[in-house]
Amino acid sequence: MAQPDNQSKRFFESLSGAGKSIAVLTSGGDAQGMNAAVRAVVRMGIYVGAKVYFIREGYQGMVDGGEDNIKEASWESVSSMLQMGGTVIGSARCKEFRSHEGRLKAAHNLVQRGITNLCVIGGDGSLTGANLFREEWSGLLEELVQQGLIDEDAVQKYSALHIVGMVGSIDNDFCGTDMTIGTDSALHRIIEVVDAIMTTAQSHQRTFVLEVMGRHCGYLALVSALACGADWVLIPEMPPEDGWEEKMCQKLSATRSRGSRLNIIIVAEGAIDRHGKAITGSVVKDLVVRCLGFDTRVTILGHVQRGGTPSAFDRILASRMGVEAVIALLETTANTPACVVSLCGNQAVRLPLMECVQMTQEVQKAMDEKKFEEAVKLRGRSFENNLKTYKLLAHRKLESELPHSNFNIAVLNVGAPAAGMNAAVRSAVRVGISEGHKMFAVNDGFEGFYKGQIKEIKWADVGGWTGQGGSLLGTKRTLPAKYVEKIAEQMRAHNINALLVIGGFEALECLLQLYEARSNYEEFCIPMCMLPATISNNVPGTDLSIGADTALNSIVETCDRIKQSASGTKRRVFIIETMGGYCGYLASVGGLAAGADAAYIYEEPFDIRDLQSNVEHLTEKMKGAIQRGLVLRNENSNENYTTDFIYQLYSEEGRGVFDCRKNVLGHMQQGGAPSPFDRNFGTKISAKAMLWLTKKMNETFRQDEGRVFANTEDTCCLLGMRRRALVFQPVVQLKDETDFVHRIPKEQWWLKLRPLMKILAKYKTSYDVSDSGQLEHVVRNIRPKESDTSGAM
Repeated sequence: MAQPDNQSKRFFESLSGAGKSIAVLTSGGDAQGMNAAVRAVVRMGIYVGAKVYFIREGYQGMVDGGEDNIKEASWESVSSMLQMGGTVIGSARCKEFRSHEGRLKAAHNLVQRGITNLCVIGGDGSLTGANLFREEWSGLLEELVQQGLIDEDAVQKYSALHIVGMVGSIDNDFCGTDMTIGTDSALHRIIEVVDAIMTTAQSHQRTFVLEVMGRHCGYLALVSALACGADWVLIPEMPPEDGWEEKMCQKLSATRSRGSRLNIIIVAEGAIDRHGKAITGSVVKDLVVRCLGFDTRVTILGHVQRGGTPSAFDRILASRMGVEAVIALLETTANTPACVVSLCGNQAVRLPLMECVQMTQEVQKAMDEKKFEEAVKLRGRSFENNLKTYKLLAHRKLESELPHSNFNIAVLNVGAPAAGMNAAVRSAVRVGISEGHKMFAVNDGFEGFYKGQIKEIKWADVGGWTGQGGSLLGTKRTLPAKYVEKIAEQMRAHNINALLVIGGFEALECLLQLYEARSNYEEFCIPMCMLPATISNNVPGTDLSIGADTALNSIVETCDRIKQSASGTKRRVFIIETMGGYCGYLASVGGLAAGADAAYIYEEPFDIRDLQSNVEHLTEKMKGAIQRGLVLRNENSNENYTTDFIYQLYSEEGRGVFDCRKNVLGHMQQGGAPSPFDRNFGTKISAKAMLWLTKKMNETFRQDEGRVFANTEDTCCLLGMRRRALVFQPVVQLKDETDFVHRIPKEQWWLKLRPLMKILAKYKTSYDVSDSGQLEHVVRNIRPKESDTSGAM
């Protein structure tokens, strides 16, 4: 790759780490993705010229000191750890560090190595301890001088200790960040178990009670219940009302009577009733058996939730946070408060550490005082919206309780199938019915629409859809332009008052064509909304699409297996071709998550010199301790530099140093069960879209004519996630942002992540820090009003 340009030189001058020492430790409980964060801190630190140290076994290693516990890290020492769960540098709870004497020993050990920059990866207890250590630092140094362990020069030289935290916790119990490192991976473990259990439960008509982790926070239980469509969920933040036992049993009985062969109940380990009495899995089981006589089993997942390899989301999150943490340490001054690197929507932010800790403690205080509504709000907008969405979808109202709207809404899938589409359809159908509408399902996209493949779809028809991959409605790429007259006839015949289209780039083109057809056909003068759903993530107007996370996980899992196949063999480079059309999202972000050395994409043109430079880089790398290389290529990155060409070039130029293998991943990226992120994302944005359609239908209903008439730009929208917020954007206004020839947005946020992949692969490259996190403050709702996301990459 190219040598640093002027922008990069400004980066090095302003953020030089020369002469600085950074130490990284993991403390408290372990979480998948911690290793990715450690790797990012080590490599970014070395990249900017700092010395980087591992502190093994958390604060215990800092207190004990010695060469084994505080050891300088090299570039190679963090190789092959990206895909490993847990933390390879060890984690421990340390009573000694809680004492003044223990912190004095730790300070002495750090000063001996010139370490004044500390990156702590842990929970709120670990981060609070780090902040106390920082506040006591100058006093500790004075004590060390008095004891003759250090001299006055050392006090002057190492006068301030700088702390940056990253939250590693599977419980997602830290206020100020949408997602903590490890949460998404824990959800993967839970959903894998739920999916497996559902098959045996259906076979035997059983009820399964799953107890998941979350002693003080119900996030895992709540989101996994949302992602699998559980019948009931019990969490500490919102204990059930008195008499919940009878209501739950009535719900389970009603579900069975409608033909369901299974029931799933999810219980957080810290679940309680309104009087503070614990509700365990066995309590729930005994209740179901006693009241209903259902065959019931309890599964306590335990530490399996902490285990396994980190998901793609956690690797990307941890890598981004690790790099951001190093930048924050280099930018800090003596007056800068200790900060924690957080995720807000799709953006990295820095927040004062103690503000986040205090907010987290406020949640527990509210729960202790039985102010449960306040506790839910303090958890943040994302948690609150998860809870509202779950209640909306899981608890079916009686016919007499439903509002009566006389509106009919059609839902259909367009384009290629994407995991999470079915979760979005389920959400749309159930929210629509809850709003009093009649829901119609269209099979096979607009091809099925003009052929009249339209039928009413009921609440029970979409049971169990969240975990299904592909598109159960069927989907086609057919555009409506040629068939507008026939489609208008079907709209008229079924009295369709609103349209929800779930799909990729074709869905955007479809809505544009229907919008243009409004001038000739009044049937299209209705509210229309599109939800982006495509593995390619190439839809303008949104940072993320339903299905892209599942595809990334497929790519990363395959890359892990492919790299593992080379262990114990001679030096080898793998060339992997990904899908995505002309959009390089999967290759770039998959490359960052899998630890690739290069990713070739259409958006970043490359030539033979770049290919040669990459080969030379890998050749140099292979002469050292690292024995494996990984190169990703987007399928349409270049019509001449094909996967075969790159494979042959690498094979020839690497002869005598490494050999090559190639793999075209193909449609395996489109298949499989949707990831927890895609289930949750699809469910939540679909619910939001349905509420928006309801509002628009009510606003545009003409009483005198007895019909809906919507003919403005803002009634034909795409619902997408932009940085921190979910935003409805008129599709007409997205035309200027779109490259229709290559079917990609003109600007793509993830291109800013490509330098991270190159830096972590040891290339000298420019890195724009202007968009890096600025220190903000925690407020009760730190996200804008429209924000509603469970985190993004």
